[in-house]
Formats: sequence, C-alpha cells, structure tokens
Amino acid sequence: MKVVLQNLTKIFPSRDKKAGKEVVAVNDFTFEIPDGKLIGLLGPSGCGKSTTLYMISGLQKPTSGKIFFGDDDVTELSTENRGIGLVFQNYALYPHMTVKQNIMFPLQNLKGADRMAKEQMLERAEEAARLVQIDELMERKPSELSGGQQQRVAIARALVKMPRVLLLDEPLSNLDARLRLQTREEIRRIQRETGITTVFVTHDQEEAMSISDLIVVMKLGVVQQIGKPQEVYDNPTNLFVAKFLGTPPINVLEGTVRGGKLMLGEDAVLDVAGVADQDVYVGIRPEGFELAENGVLACKLNNVEVMGRDVSVVCTNAASSNPVIRAIINADNKVDLSVAEVRFNLKPHKVFLFNKETEERIRYEVK
Repeated sequence: MKVVLQNLTKIFPSRDKKAGKEVVAVNDFTFEIPDGKLIGLLGPSGCGKSTTLYMISGLQKPTSGKIFFGDDDVTELSTENRGIGLVFQNYALYPHMTVKQNIMFPLQNLKGADRMAKEQMLERAEEAARLVQIDELMERKPSELSGGQQQRVAIARALVKMPRVLLLDEPLSNLDARLRLQTREEIRRIQRETGITTVFVTHDQEEAMSISDLIVVMKLGVVQQIGKPQEVYDNPTNLFVAKFLGTPPINVLEGTVRGGKLMLGEDAVLDVAGVADQDVYVGIRPEGFELAENGVLACKLNNVEVMGRDVSVVCTNAASSNPVIRAIINADNKVDLSVAEVRFNLKPHKVFLFNKETEERIRYEVK
C-alpha cells in the first residue's frame, strides 16, 4: 500500500497562554512512501517523527495537509477504519490475557461483514504467532515473557488484522543492546515476508540505517533529507545530517578555503577546486583518515583504542570543534604510542564542506 503525505503540518497550541506561541511539530511534510517498503523516520527527541506517525495512524489530526493510502484520502478517517497496525514503545499488552488472547483481541472487535468465526480468529492468531516465532508461548501471560517476547506479541497483534500499513513507534527502545539487534533483524524479516508498507520511528540512527529501505531525517518538524541509508550517509545535505548519522560521529573542524586549497590551521589538506575562498566547517568521517608518515594533517596523539579488526586513533587538533578527533584505521596499521604527533592523509570522498552561516553542504569535485 502506497502512502502519500501531502503538505502535512501539525501545530500545537502553546501551553503558556500568556506567551501564546504555537509549537510547529511537523512543518509542510510531503513524501510518498512506496508500496511494500520499510521507511525509517529518524531524528532527535522533539523532531516530529512520532507526531508524523500518529497523524498517519489517525490518532492525531493534521492542522493542514492530506494523507492518502493508495488513492484513498484517509485524512478524516478514524483510526479503526484506516486498516493500520500500530506497535507502541511500551507494547501495551493486556496483562490479564494470555498471548493468544492478546493477539486475537483486535479480531474479536471486528463488526458487520468483517466479523470472523472463532475458528478463523484462532487460525489467524496462530499464523501471526508463527510469523514472529512465539507459537509455543500462546498460553503464557505477558508477565511470564521477556521484553523481546512481549515485543513479538505486540507485533503479532498488529499483524493479525492483515493491515494495509504497519506503524512502529520506537519499538526497540526498552530492550537491551543484544536483544535490540536481534529484534530489529526480526522486524526486517517479518516486513519482507509480509510485504506490508511499514513506517518505523526511532532516534537511533544505527537502527534506522540497518533495516530501512529509505530514511527520513527530521529536525524541529522539518524534513532535512530523504534517501537510501548509505546514500544519505555518503552525501549529507547539511551539517545536521552529517553529525546525526554515523558511529563514531563525524569529526567537525573549522577550516578555510584559500586558492582552491582546504586549510586546517596551517596545513593544506585537500584540493577543493571551484570552491570560493571562505571560512567553512569541515566534516571528516572517522574512516576518512589514512595513517601516513608524511601525511598532510598533523594531530597530537592521545590514545589508541583497539577494537578487533579496527583501531581508533584518538587525537586532537587546534582546528577541531570536537574535544577529540577519532580516526578509524585498519588494525594492520601499527601506531607508535611513543610519539607525540601522528599524521594522516584524507580520503576526499569522506571529507565534506559546509557553509559557516547556513551549514548547508558545499559541493566540490572529488578527484
């Protein structure tokens, strides 16, 4: 099911009646979610991603704009009539019901022509349980389940109605790191097997990048960039997107372009032909450094962190906006810890320039 958001805006009245300033939670969001794809809505707290999800679900009404499921305008349609499955952050399972009863509950509320016989409901519930691999837990209560198992019950309950659109609101935030990794892989598997158009809200960029077909990066209610995860990572449209994506985060330095050369302090580190002379922010991905004895960029060596296949060289440079610079290099490279200074060459496709005033990306030809 294709989902189209057309100039979607949500404005909340101010809680401070004296100040009277309204809060624009989502500002003119236009986007077409392709049929059968998993979309990650990504951004920090307060960016409007959950509000967008609730407008798609019908739990909140947009101030302006329209929402289409396929060719159907569902903007004014109630939540129960939209054909959506919704999974909340806290799972919202009924504690007095068994797993089976929780999964069957949405089917028991169907009315009219949609009403199902008990045998049909049971068959559908068992099918949903098998899909999320909890079919052996059907007689247990939620209190007898782990966090990951409860999450699977919530997903099965959302899927049992065979929704046109599946909506997931930060569904992994209550799980520990290992279980989060396992469960996000399960969500991706389930989405691919069912082919249901899915919107996944998260503030965790690693989660969004690992399972989404497309990601939407938001800030203060405004869409910053939309694209395939790797494309957005490789080509951020502004400094916010560059800083939000990536672990460890991008290294940000203050530089100057002079005569087609990028200067970091007194070091000319890169050719940037065609860029006008100006002060810039420079973003260098951690993997954008190459250890070199006579490298163009000199940094003061602080520490070396061994991470198995990679090594993180922790160093400082006067031009850096961050307290430290982290350079990720192959573990085959040996760093001499007895020296005070370490030098790097830079990989041009991992170095981004941003306007000092607008923080928008400045493009240059990578040779």
